[in-house]
Amino acid sequence: MQRLRTTVARLRPITATQTAKSQSQARPTAVGGALRTFEPMRSYTASVSAEPFLNGTSSNYVKEMYYAWLENPRSVHKSWDIFFRNANAGGSPGAANQSPPPLGGAALGLANAQAMVGTQPNVEKLVEDHLAVQSLVRAYQVRGHHIAKLDPLDISVIDFDESPVMLGLKKVERLYDLTAGGFYGLDETDLDKVFRLPTTTFIGGSESALPLREIISRLEMAYCQSIGVEFMFINDLEQCQWIRHKFERPGVMQFTLEEKRTLLTRMVRSTRFEEFLQRKWSSEKRFGLEGCESLIPALKTIIDKSSMNGVESIIMGMPHRGRLNVLANVIRKELDQIFCQFDSKLEAADEGSGDVKYHLGMWHRRINRVTDRNITLSLMANPSHLEAVDPVVQGKTKAEQFYCGDTEGKRVMSILLHGDAAFAGQGVVYETFHLSDLPSYTTHGTVHVVVNNQVTHPATPPTALSITAPTPLEGYLQPPTYHPETRPSIAHKISATVCYRRNGHNEMDEPMFTQPLMYKQIKMQKGVLQKYYEKLLAEGAVSRQDYEEEIAKYDKICEEAHARSEDEKILHIKHWLDSPWPGFFNVDGHPKSMTSLSTGLPEEELVHIGYMASSVPVEDFTIHRGLSRILKGRAAMVGQRVCDWALGEYMAFGSLLKEGTHIRLSGQDVERGTFSHRHHVLHDQNIDKRICIPMNHISPNQAPYTVCNSSLSEYGVLGFELGFAMASPNALVLWEAQFGDFHNTAQCIIDQFICPGQAKWVRQNGIVLLLPHGMEGMGPEHSSARPERFLQMCNEDPDTYPSLNLCVYDLSLRQLYDCNWIIVNCSTPANYFHVLRRQILQPFRKPLIVFTPKSLLRHPEAKSSFDDMLPGTHFQRLIPDSGPVCEKPEGVKRIVFCTGKVYYELIRERNNRGNDDTVAIARIEQLSPFPFDQVKVETDRYPNADLVWCQEEHKNQGYYDYVKPRLRTTVDRTRPVWYVGRGPAAAPATGNKVAHLVELQRFLDTAFNLDAFTEQS
Repeated sequence: MQRLRTTVARLRPITATQTAKSQSQARPTAVGGALRTFEPMRSYTASVSAEPFLNGTSSNYVKEMYYAWLENPRSVHKSWDIFFRNANAGGSPGAANQSPPPLGGAALGLANAQAMVGTQPNVEKLVEDHLAVQSLVRAYQVRGHHIAKLDPLDISVIDFDESPVMLGLKKVERLYDLTAGGFYGLDETDLDKVFRLPTTTFIGGSESALPLREIISRLEMAYCQSIGVEFMFINDLEQCQWIRHKFERPGVMQFTLEEKRTLLTRMVRSTRFEEFLQRKWSSEKRFGLEGCESLIPALKTIIDKSSMNGVESIIMGMPHRGRLNVLANVIRKELDQIFCQFDSKLEAADEGSGDVKYHLGMWHRRINRVTDRNITLSLMANPSHLEAVDPVVQGKTKAEQFYCGDTEGKRVMSILLHGDAAFAGQGVVYETFHLSDLPSYTTHGTVHVVVNNQVTHPATPPTALSITAPTPLEGYLQPPTYHPETRPSIAHKISATVCYRRNGHNEMDEPMFTQPLMYKQIKMQKGVLQKYYEKLLAEGAVSRQDYEEEIAKYDKICEEAHARSEDEKILHIKHWLDSPWPGFFNVDGHPKSMTSLSTGLPEEELVHIGYMASSVPVEDFTIHRGLSRILKGRAAMVGQRVCDWALGEYMAFGSLLKEGTHIRLSGQDVERGTFSHRHHVLHDQNIDKRICIPMNHISPNQAPYTVCNSSLSEYGVLGFELGFAMASPNALVLWEAQFGDFHNTAQCIIDQFICPGQAKWVRQNGIVLLLPHGMEGMGPEHSSARPERFLQMCNEDPDTYPSLNLCVYDLSLRQLYDCNWIIVNCSTPANYFHVLRRQILQPFRKPLIVFTPKSLLRHPEAKSSFDDMLPGTHFQRLIPDSGPVCEKPEGVKRIVFCTGKVYYELIRERNNRGNDDTVAIARIEQLSPFPFDQVKVETDRYPNADLVWCQEEHKNQGYYDYVKPRLRTTVDRTRPVWYVGRGPAAAPATGNKVAHLVELQRFLDTAFNLDAFTEQS
């Protein structure tokens, strides 16, 4: 719609013929859900500046009235009918005004109205009053939540903006507070005047006009009670109207008798559960829900409503506070299993460390009693790192939607619970929200429940929040936010429940140290259950006997469960599994077998996939000329029976897809590849946004391939992919960092979930991290993927040589099963091909960390023959030297162990020096678990050789501190292990290219100087 300044300029008296003509040429226009059948084109000859009431915001109002009058003159107030009739007769806007008929008098007939045409009373006051009412309605919608009765303690701990629009009346009889600052001249005399309601409100219900007194009263009821609604920042008019309709209609907040009793029952269970734990284990930390017990009825109501609308699975994430209550009364975990967690004398029957009870998760499928439908509930286990679980939940939700074909998010949904300070302060919240509308990451909506207990850990909001409310993201993300006081309520999108924390940060904490006045008030506060019971009792909804029977019933349930828990002798961590994989393991949770299938492929399959990687399987598709050269180069390699890094990856992916394994590759620039080597997504050069993914054309019955460039996020995206990998063991999920050191902003996911996940939560995961790594002379950033960090967290004992009772193949598989993750640095495309296929074909799942190359992507010697990928071949944990040193191993003076790209530097230098028969070079491709057995074969083969570890990283970084004790253990500490590489440094690499080359040549000289360590030995 144009501004009325333009509209008024067009308002000109027209003849009936012109009117009919203009209507016959009109285009339908949608307004308020109805179709307008006209497009008025009128103009006044009078100057708009002479009519001040038609300027500014008045224009929209007058235009709406004019549209309504054109459709039906009876739909507007009589004064507007007269005004527009006079305007049609040729009068100026000011001259067309007539005073309205008295509200209490008889309505003027059409003849009287026509008699008024030509007179010139002033309608400006009427217009201004209607606009004032419209502004009043909008002010409540925009700012009403600021004066809602949200704080159950009534101490105003949260310092909301002190200068909102003045809303509401302490006494409706007085309008002074409302009109202070000027609501366009409204005063007390206007309270009983009837005003037509704007189309942007539903407070009238079936009525289109109300007295001002009633308008204020209904707006107060809608926006200023114990639920505040924040939604007017949303740009979508349809969404705004939906929210208005839900909150403004008279009587919309009324509950049926059955609903009230159900809420009471749920409040009883929520409250009595916490009280039971307090009685039995008063000195134990449990991070109880006291002060926010209404969270349980709220969550259960969300689940009920979701089930009614067809949701079959809900994945939940939450912090530790209230987790046990949610497990007990929402997920419905057996109470005796919860109570067992308080017995410190019980030993765990499972491997690993386990975790504290308020970090554990759970998966449960049950009947929803309200809808009588099956629903699956999963509460994700998570660490103390607040909000870290958010992207993990979203990733698992996306995966479940993907596997069940839920493309609109109608069957699988997520619920995330947040603390107030964490929701506002943790950056991963924003990162997770930012994924919400990206095609390969959207879950089509999430319900967020923010528990605002008015205390941010031990700090108070003024020292921990820089905002007026803990939900600052809605302005960017545009979800509606609801701020209910702690009472049973329904949350949609973001619900910020304002409550309090009856105890300290935990049950052993003394909150009076830091919040003395708040906790004096809390000690005087009645519990929510007691308040709600008294309210229902006063209404006659329940009797005292009903209430006491409900309490006695639940207390009995708790006591009986406690008695059963005392009979338990062992803790089973696997009973707390949040992501079971039915059919993948035995009943006892162990692999069905401890054998792994061959990772090699028939040559015809390699050729087929290779040619698919070299072609465009879509007709009339124009690719870039440079890409044509790349595809021709691939085809040439297939003809020569060799592959480079990109083609080796293509063959691993393509073969797994053909075998039915879904593959998802995610990260920044993964479609093309950071180094422009992959090109899994082709772009038509003539048609915008037309793409082709050849990997999805490998075979008619193949699994789908998902490759998606992510947002510029590591923490959120890696967490998302980790969650995606949790949903099924039959998918290869990979996250590639744009550069290896980018993983440092996702360190929380790596340290708290990927590395110890199985030990803490008996939860296997096969996610793959691809981390480009290598010293290329490009400066301190983007050089190192920090392998030392990953190696430091391996659970392998460097001082213990593994048992030799198993054959070599079984030993390697057993090592993989016992480790917490697998770390490799492949130097050949064939080995990369094998390790990717092994990740799926082995009978269990472990995270795989791959330090991928950069310069080797196009290195002429870094290619593999098809012979290394045929049936019978496998991943080589160590690649021995196969050159002249093998002819006379006793004459070898030095064996250099290395990993990754530096091997090619060493080979080049050895060839230049002619040391082919005196220096052996062995590549350790799998760093963890360490190939003790194969390293021993090499050290025994060269009994007279010095043992050297060579790396291009600095001495305090890279692999040296990890490898040295293991090499020493391998040789039973009979021979020293010498270091060759760069010296210790704070930065990963130099920023000077010349200095980089000098450092490289220096340690290469040392590696081949057979007398370098003579004086030290």
